Amino acid sequence: MVLLLNISEATAERIIELCKNKNISVNKLASISGLTQSTVDSIINGKSKNPQLKTILKICYGVEIPLYEFFKSPVFQNIDFDI
Repeated sequence: MVLLLNISEATAERIIELCKNKNISVNKLASISGLTQSTVDSIINGKSKNPQLKTILKICYGVEIPLYEFFKSPVFQNIDFDI
C-alpha cells in the first residue's frame, strides 16, 4: 500500500528529512535559512497548507542544496492531487 501525501505534507516530510540528513534542528534550519522558527514550524505542523516557493528556496539555500534537489525526494513521487 502506497501512502499518498498532499503537497504540504510531502513538503513537511522533506524538511524533516533534510534536518535529519544535516543533523540540525528545525530551529537551526530556520536560523540558517533566514526564516522565523514559526514559519518553518507552521509548514511542518501542517498549519501552512501552501508554503510559498520563495520560502522553500530559502530553506534550500540554508541547507545548501539547489531547489530541484528539494523536490527530487521520493516523498514527492506519490502526491495526492485531490486539492
